[in-house]
Amino acid sequence: MVDNENTNLMEETVFINRIVKVTKGGRRFRIAALVAVGDGNGKVGLGYGKSKEVPDAIAKATNAAKKDMITTFIKKRENSNTIPYEIWGIFGTTKVLLKPARPGTGIIAGGIVRSIVSKAGITDILSKVYGSKNPMNVARATMLALSKIENPADIAKKRGLSFKEIFQ
Repeated sequence: MVDNENTNLMEETVFINRIVKVTKGGRRFRIAALVAVGDGNGKVGLGYGKSKEVPDAIAKATNAAKKDMITTFIKKRENSNTIPYEIWGIFGTTKVLLKPARPGTGIIAGGIVRSIVSKAGITDILSKVYGSKNPMNVARATMLALSKIENPADIAKKRGLSFKEIFQ
């Protein structure tokens, strides 16, 4: 069975962790994988999978990411894509700040934030991670920030104001 919707998705393994369970008989090793998946046009997903083998863990994480995709608003310009306004994502003790950037700036972000926003199709953005740098928390805080972004025109409509009155 071919899934037509997910054929053009880009995927990237964000983080791989080896988990060790010490038992009476010795050590049991397992692998945990964190994968970001996106279409480069505003849809992005994050998945987590565990298995005894690395390829199996990545496959599980990829399937989980495809099932749990969100859509974010991207401000599209001629040669660059960015977010419309500054936003914070908070998960646990991790805080991620995402700020729009001018065309040509590129993705100024750490490895985990970089892989997630690039899969969403964002080409110009500034970011900073505060608090815990745990890869899982950083990834989830980034996803929360991206999920909170709304179309500025919709925000103006909800408030009963014009677009220019809100963003001056």
